[in-house]
Amino acid sequence: MPTQRPPRSPSTGRSLEHPDRGLIRLEAVLHALSDPVRLSIVRTLAEAEGEQACSVFELPVTKSTTTHHFRVLRESGVVQQIYRGTAKMNALRRDDLEALFPGLLDSVLTAAARQAERLGGA
Repeated sequence: MPTQRPPRSPSTGRSLEHPDRGLIRLEAVLHALSDPVRLSIVRTLAEAEGEQACSVFELPVTKSTTTHHFRVLRESGVVQQIYRGTAKMNALRRDDLEALFPGLLDSVLTAAARQAERLGGA
């Protein structure tokens, strides 16, 4: 499966594999967004409108489970991750998702916000 690699971080020399835009599949994106923890990560990234370090996310799961959730988001094509120094930075692949599935991300984010209001949670 062809993947794209972001530039290697000059300080660490590490990079992570991401699916090329043309290989992002709807079912993988929907699966990634179907988990409440992953959806909360995506909502946080959408609100930030920029890169966020993994460490800024306060999630109700262990560190290893957090790593798993970020990997699912990355491998499905929902987020891009890159090392900057010792931090792993995350950003939504909004342009790629919009090009492939117009309106999907915004619809999911709107529905998630409405659900949070309805259920009284964030």
